[in-house]
Formats: sequence, structure tokens, C-alpha cells
Amino acid sequence: MTHTKINKPFGTWPSPITPELIGDSARFSDVQWAPGTDRLVWCQSLSGKTSLLTQSGLDAPYELSAGFSPSGGVGYGGGEFCAGLDGAVFAEKNGRLYFAPYGPGSPRPLTPVFGNSASPKLSPAQDRVLFVHTYEERDVLALVRLDGQSWPRVFASGADFYMQPTWSPDGKAVAWVEWDHPNMPWDGTRLMFALLDESGDTITEVHILDGDSITPTFQPEFSPDGSYLAYLRNRGEWDQLVLFDLQSGEKRILLDGLSLLPPAWVQGSRCIAWSTDSSTIYYLENKQAKVFLRKVDIFSGESQPVEVGAFTNLEQLSVSASGALALIAQSPSLPARILVLQDSQTRIAARSRADDLHPADLPLAQEVDWISSDGARVFGTYYAPANRKFSAEGLPPLVVYIHGGPTSVARIGFNLDTAFFTSRGYAYLEVNYRGSTGFGRSYRDALRGNWGKLDLQDAVEGARAVVGMGLADPSRLIIKGGSAGGYTVLNALIHYPGFFKAGLCSYGVSNLFTLDMDTHKFEAHYNASLIGSLPEAAQKYHDFSPIFHAHKIQDAIAVFQGADDKVVPQSQSDSIVEVLKAKRVPHVYRIYPGEGHGFRKSESIVDFYRTIERFLLQQVIFSV
Repeated sequence: MTHTKINKPFGTWPSPITPELIGDSARFSDVQWAPGTDRLVWCQSLSGKTSLLTQSGLDAPYELSAGFSPSGGVGYGGGEFCAGLDGAVFAEKNGRLYFAPYGPGSPRPLTPVFGNSASPKLSPAQDRVLFVHTYEERDVLALVRLDGQSWPRVFASGADFYMQPTWSPDGKAVAWVEWDHPNMPWDGTRLMFALLDESGDTITEVHILDGDSITPTFQPEFSPDGSYLAYLRNRGEWDQLVLFDLQSGEKRILLDGLSLLPPAWVQGSRCIAWSTDSSTIYYLENKQAKVFLRKVDIFSGESQPVEVGAFTNLEQLSVSASGALALIAQSPSLPARILVLQDSQTRIAARSRADDLHPADLPLAQEVDWISSDGARVFGTYYAPANRKFSAEGLPPLVVYIHGGPTSVARIGFNLDTAFFTSRGYAYLEVNYRGSTGFGRSYRDALRGNWGKLDLQDAVEGARAVVGMGLADPSRLIIKGGSAGGYTVLNALIHYPGFFKAGLCSYGVSNLFTLDMDTHKFEAHYNASLIGSLPEAAQKYHDFSPIFHAHKIQDAIAVFQGADDKVVPQSQSDSIVEVLKAKRVPHVYRIYPGEGHGFRKSESIVDFYRTIERFLLQQVIFSV
């Protein structure tokens, strides 16, 4: 039965996707099988509270971390836990490691309170934990006994950063990824391989297995039978899956010419997983803004897809002792869920939210691309307005979304932020500007020395391309972004006054000089690659810093900031708002106490979207 839609102006449609609904949705960060069992452990966050949950077989899940908040504390976070045989080890927000038993008992501390921890990895004997630790700007790999009776000690040191430690099945070897300033992990890293003494506590030999200052490596994984070490590597334009034979020392490239490595912003990311019989490797392949699950036979090299239905964004592979595959999956119409695949059967172990939204109220993804004014092919994803009850005449206003990073990507998946706008009658364009991951190394590296230039060019020309396709109203363009995306928002309003009707800027970078001085260790040298080194590039820093040109802003802007942001401090937004006030530019400014780089609390999220809705109605929809 069809219903006639009500004709109502774009941007004014009543929507089922309320700020409260967005604020009450959970987020999954990881899922793992406990070794040798059918027990799942996963990490989920809701309204700023993170919990560790477990489920054995088909029993009801329960929480392991009651009273605690698992949170990887190195860099941007991630690597919250490791599922063990009898319990899970997790990094707490206070920096300590804890062991949470699956049976009776509360989590007990393994390490004292100092510094921060991430990526715990239990030894095969389940008696030791290898983990990444940071304290006073020094990062190390550390080792602690699971009984918690001994002081943790440094296992490996000397590099600026560590990631992804892993044990061989016999506990006699360890592999990890490390790198040094000024590199970011996607620029170049070293894959380290170490042999241990009889106690399993001390390194006797250590080798650089692969990687260098221009060759990134990622996620070493030993085969269950201990014969091989698999890992990902970027060499040239595309990525490779490499197999290292532990007996012969031979390296063999299993896969080549694919996009496999994600940008390593967080600890604990997993894109490959071994089958239990050590004959197959499951892997996630990026194809522009989508992610596909495939598997490769290590003997024949034959690769084939693994059926996961309509899901377009997949993360965190894990294989159980019985061969079941678990991962986090989502699509534009299906909220994130923990999916279990076994024997051609699919089971949902957990949902981030109910599947209660009507498909017609959710937007369809349309991949688009355009040729830039300097001849490059640029990529994006367009979402048309979608509401089963309302329609409108003419062309819709367009929100142009600029992702953060800038070395990141806007993937096609379930996105309530996108649906918030499209269900109200806005079109939405996600711009995967040059600098984004998943389109080849030269596409990503194009932003080196050009941050503030090419991201802005691609945002503006992307909006023009969509307008040229007849998909948006050129007089009602809005630009939106956070962090590096917020930086592009500010520059767009400065350098293209009147082009965008309004800007939505969340914790945006405004002063590159002070960002260089104030940001955290992980990104201490990021600006050098994106813009140039100081003092040689001082003029470029001045030219590309929004704060020195903010007096040119004339279009309405809403600014949002977390009071506790250590990546882009509040001073970055404060300084811009002072200029807006002095120039009497229409604006709103919201500061959220207790929030960092991104908003997690339900009350912050609700206010954020309520403010945006009112702001756009006033400044765009009803503006003359």
C-alpha cells in the first residue's frame, strides 16, 4: 500500500532520527574470541561509558568490567582488551591493566597507576601479558605476570612508538610494529621479530623483519601451527599480504595490488585472521569507501569472497577455535552489529541499536567522482534526502562533509549523522579528498605539503560537481567537519566567502603554530609532512592558519568544542570565536565539559544536534 507524501520545504521535514536517538546509540570498538572456546568478548561504548561484555555460546551476554571503564590510553586509544582463556585483560581509563575473570570475582589490577596502557596480549601459557605503555612521552613494550605479584618491566624500548605486539603459539617468539618520529605509522614502520629465552621473559635475538622509513607494515599474526608469520605491507602504490616462513626464512607475497592497510590512528586494529588449520587467511579489502571480506589459500594463492550479505563496512576480524568468524559489520541501512559467521550461517551476537528505523527514512549511498581543476580524479559519496512521509519541490540544500585525520576515509556504512540531515530534507556529500586512505598511496600522499590547499579545493569542487549533476541547490550549501575537517570548514569560509551559506565546525584546527606546540606526542611532527618544517615553512603556516585570516569570515558558523580536548585544545576554537564576536558574524559556540576529541556523552550529543537543527533553520532554510 502506497501513501502520498506530504509536500514540505527541504530542511523542515519532521524526522524520526532525533538527537535523543543518536545520543542513545552504542558504539562497538572490538570483538575477540577467547582462545580454544566459543566465548565472545567485545567492547562497547554508550554515553561516555565503555563496557566489556562476554557471551559463551548462545547464553545471554553479561558485563565483565562493572565499575570500570576499559579504554586504551596510548595515542588516539584503541587496543582496549585481550580475551584470554579464563578471563580478559583490559586497559582501564586510569592507565592500569586489569584482569577480569569470566567466572566469579571482580577485576583485579595487574599494574600500578602510572602512565597509560594499550594492546594487552596474553601469552599462550596465559601467565604473562605483553602490552604497549606510555609514560612522560616515552613509549615501550612492557611485560607483566598475570598473577599481578611482580612489578611490570620494560620488554622492548628505543623506538618512539609501538603497536600490535603478538606471541608465537609456543611462546618462544614475539613480533610487533614500531616506528620513530617524524613518521606517522602509514609513512613507514619496522616489523620486529624477537626470539625469547627459556623463561619467555627476555629477548635473546631481535631482527627487523620488514619495513623501513618509507615502507609501512601492519598487524603481524602467527599461524596457529606456528609455521608462518603473516603481515600487511605497503610497497609502492598498493598493499601486500606477506607470508614469512619461520623455518626457511622465506618471504612470499600472497596478495598484491590491493588496498589493505587502514590508517593506523588507533591501537588494536585487525584486518587479517588465520583459519584454525593454518591454511587460509581471511582479510578485509578496501575498495574506495567500501570494505569487503575475502579469504586466500596460502598454498594455491587463490582468493575468493566470503559472503556477508549487504554489509559495506567491516572491522575487527577474529576466528574461533571451531572456525567461526566474528567481526563488526554495518551498512547504510543496517546499524553496526557483531556478526558471527560459521558453516554458511550468520548470527547476530550483539546490536549497537535496534533495527527500528524504516528503510525509507535512511539514505542510499551513491558513489560519485569528479575531475578537479588540476586534472585529478576525486572521490565522494552522495546521499539524497530520504523520508518516507515527506517530499519537496526543487533542489535540496547540501551538507558537504569533510572527514578528519586528514589521513582517514569516510566509509559507506550506517551513519546516524548522515541520516539526521537527509531525513530532514538535506542532501549530504562525503568528500574523500586527496589525502584520504583507500585510493592508493599517491592519492594519500598528494596532501603532503598541501594541507589547507587540496582538501579545500576538493571540498569546494566536490560541491560544484554535485550542483552540476543537478543534485543540490547552489544557494544553500553547508560545509561540516571536525578536527582536520573543521580546519577545512574554517578555510572554506575564509577563502570562499558566500560560497557556503553556513559552516559547522567541531574542534577545528585554527592555528597551526600553536597546534605544533600543544598537540600530543603521536602527531608532534604531523604538520611537518602536511605543511612543512618550521622555521622554513613559517610563511606557509601563516597562510594556511585560519586564525590569521578569520576577519574574512562573513557566513554564519556554529562552533563546537570539548573542554578537555588534548588533540585540538579549546584555545583553538576560543581564538576563532573571539574574531567572530568582534566582526559580528552570526555564530553559536558550544563548549562541552568533560568531552575530549569527539563527543561521547548523550547530553553533549543531544545538545550538538539540537543546536545544529535550530542554527540551520535560522541561517540557511529561513534565511533570505
